[in-house]
Amino acid sequence: MSKVFSAQELPHFGSTRDTRDRLDIVTDDVPVGARHLRADRIVYHPGDTAAAHYHTDCHHVFWVTGGTGVLHTGSGSGAQQTRLAAGMSVLVEPNEVHWFENDTDAEFSFVELWAPPPTETIWTVEGDVCTWAPAS
Repeated sequence: MSKVFSAQELPHFGSTRDTRDRLDIVTDDVPVGARHLRADRIVYHPGDTAAAHYHTDCHHVFWVTGGTGVLHTGSGSGAQQTRLAAGMSVLVEPNEVHWFENDTDAEFSFVELWAPPPTETIWTVEGDVCTWAPAS
């Protein structure tokens, strides 16, 4: 049976690192019974950037829903920057270092999906992590 949720019914979080916001779509806190998938919507405001990290045990798919931003992948001599725009999608493999940056004057947003949900996030720069707090 289908389940319909309004945005006001979904868990909403703010980044403790910058001004990003997250709306959970499929998580343990959204009662849809999904065990093999996790999904949320992230909005990067101008100047926001995430901390470099990777997930050891899942594929990570991003579908850009608005604006443009930069996806950073890899590290050292293998580092790459890819400009993403609304309508594009990208797959990040398990153990692939990645982070996003909004280097524009407009919002940059995407839906991210993990399959299966990650059990661990590894931050690659000591002391630089992203955490989330309930939005007020």
